[in-house]
Amino acid sequence: MTSRQLDQVETKPTIEISVVIPTFNRYHQLRRALECLAQSNFPRSKFEVIVVDDGGSQPITDLLDTFSQQLNVSLLRQSNQGAAAARNYGTTHARGRFVVFTDDDCMPDAHWLSSLAQALAQYPDCAIGGRTINSLEKNLYAVASQLLIDYLYAFHAIDADRVAFLAGNHLACARSKFDDLGGFDSSFTLSAAEDRDFCLRWITAGNSLRLLNNARLYHAHDLSLPGFVRQHFNYGRGAFNFHLRESQIRTAPIRVAPLNFYLALVRYPFFLSQKNACRLSALLALSQLANAAGFFYQCAINLQLDGKRAAATLPPLSAAAEP
Repeated sequence: MTSRQLDQVETKPTIEISVVIPTFNRYHQLRRALECLAQSNFPRSKFEVIVVDDGGSQPITDLLDTFSQQLNVSLLRQSNQGAAAARNYGTTHARGRFVVFTDDDCMPDAHWLSSLAQALAQYPDCAIGGRTINSLEKNLYAVASQLLIDYLYAFHAIDADRVAFLAGNHLACARSKFDDLGGFDSSFTLSAAEDRDFCLRWITAGNSLRLLNNARLYHAHDLSLPGFVRQHFNYGRGAFNFHLRESQIRTAPIRVAPLNFYLALVRYPFFLSQKNACRLSALLALSQLANAAGFFYQCAINLQLDGKRAAATLPPLSAAAEP
């Protein structure tokens, strides 16, 4: 083949980024997420979107079909196992060098993927996260939940760019390093603390986490008071399992945040001069009460399970009584 012929050979575009989106019965939210991704300024030939239906009852095949001309999108299905398992399953089918995780109720801006791709190219051994912005400004429960995430980033900041935690709905890393780490721990089934566990293991393995301010997506998690309490109760359940894992990794007793963490948290809306600061402060306090209730609830469940396992290992009474 001559050099002229070689120049005429069309090379197949290489997928650089795989965007993995777990979903569960959120048809309209997923539509908004895909609409935003379709408006990305990142070249369409360089990224794919993998939607993982986590056992939902709402058919979404027709929805993905409507985006087939705008996105390189595919659909996977699994029985309901939680976001951690869904992300792992999506990654097994990813073709990109990097994987980017987000949720079905998140709406990335047009520059989101380009910003993440640039940061991943510059820091290929780091996990990268960006800024998540609450899009439901009139929903105080959604505002309070996002304030809590922002506070965690600020409280656990190592320096201007590096952090000790990234939320699972806005996290990107090299596919190879994700696989080396074993992905998310699918035993976290409540979509609570699986990202904290992943970040702990990521850092323990000698890697870094970086926060990218110009990678932005908007979060539309519509919450009511019962939903807000339930969310943070589940976060507490996940937190217990996370702290149990942390104590095993560090071979130290379970430890929780110091008192100043909670005092600074309830003052955080005033520090930001946030509108409705008093109400938001009260909601942040409520979130921690619900979190504590979930923490001790899960502790009781684990103790009960440990007791059953111990009892199962004992010999039968008749055998124990034999000489």
